[in-house]
Amino acid sequence: MVMSVFLSFIFPPPPSLFIKAMSVVSLTSLAYIGFSETRGKHLNYSKFWNANSLQSITKIKLSSRTGMLFLYTPAFLAALTSFVLFPHHDFRTLLLKSALALHFFKRIFEVLVVHQFSGGMILDSAIPISLSYFLSTASMIYAQHLSQDISEPPVDLKYPGILLFLIGIGGNFYHHYLLSKLRGKGDKEYRIPKGGLFDLVICPHYLFEIIDFLGISFISQTLYAFSFTLGTIFYLMGRSYATRKWYLSKFENFPEDVKALIPYLF
Repeated sequence: MVMSVFLSFIFPPPPSLFIKAMSVVSLTSLAYIGFSETRGKHLNYSKFWNANSLQSITKIKLSSRTGMLFLYTPAFLAALTSFVLFPHHDFRTLLLKSALALHFFKRIFEVLVVHQFSGGMILDSAIPISLSYFLSTASMIYAQHLSQDISEPPVDLKYPGILLFLIGIGGNFYHHYLLSKLRGKGDKEYRIPKGGLFDLVICPHYLFEIIDFLGISFISQTLYAFSFTLGTIFYLMGRSYATRKWYLSKFENFPEDVKALIPYLF
């Protein structure tokens, strides 16, 4: 019963071993990394860039700006290249390519113009993150390309997906902007964020990123898109849990009623 309802929302999986394998790999690897975050094993970027510093002291360090550009640029180029590699597309595929290109263009714009950085990034963490973004973007577009000749799912989610995507990308940008205003030029001290949903959760930018990717999944309606988004949810839950724990340890006046990711719940 549950499976039949779920199948009414997605395209039948294409006969591609690569896409089937990537659906499993994306979900399980992101979920595992999210679980590792809750156990104190962090990807070394942002406020956790020097976590496990004794292990990372001999590793290659990138500036935060260079590292973030390294994360997002390959995925952005993959989305742009798809317009050339797969020029014949239906409306849904066009929406998906455009949403992914806009998502990563926004990320690059924020790195260059919005964010105020204080730490660094370890290359050993930057490589798998960049590879994950690149492969997920390429796989999502390829899965969509393979689904173009398959009958549409009984329930069409692409228009709700557009709305969710716009809410997600807008909310994510707004809260990144609020974070950038916490510091002046050259200031590298962390402060408790205020404004927007920061009064309810410490990672509203993660919450809106989830909404962003849910919108992309609704636009796509492929098994791979939903698998990657579910994995992303697990990862951001773990990362937000670790972030809230970090704020509690650093600031004695951090309000304990502020949750990690979901207002009033988690």
